[in-house]
Amino acid sequence: MKVSEIMSRDVEIANPNQTIAEIARCMADRQIGFLPVGDNDRLVGTITDRDLVVRGLADGLGGDAKVREVMSRDVKYCFEDEDLDDVTRNMGQVQVRRLPVVNRDKRLTGVISLGDASLADTAAAGAGLKKVSRPGGAHAH
Repeated sequence: MKVSEIMSRDVEIANPNQTIAEIARCMADRQIGFLPVGDNDRLVGTITDRDLVVRGLADGLGGDAKVREVMSRDVKYCFEDEDLDDVTRNMGQVQVRRLPVVNRDKRLTGVISLGDASLADTAAAGAGLKKVSRPGGAHAH
């Protein structure tokens, strides 16, 4: 199964100049916890609800702080034509639950989550989630 078959296509894109209060409101309204961050038609980062809390509130930043101050700049992504098993395995290795999805021209086309994958292929998603759930990793604070 290919990533394009199960990814979410209705993706909101955050701008690095938006405030974290705006992004928190957007996440709350859409009931999501992850947004790709784009600037001038380029994917420049991602921001999660955890980033808002750990890098924003916990570090004393107010709601007027900019997305660029708290976003993850090390952008991981996958291609829409990649095999789901390979992508979920990679998600486990790099310990992420969500990834932006791009086409071969590197244009954002969607987002995939381990939750999306679990609806399509329980075994593949379980293998990825098992590795993501390990303590530590690049996103430990």
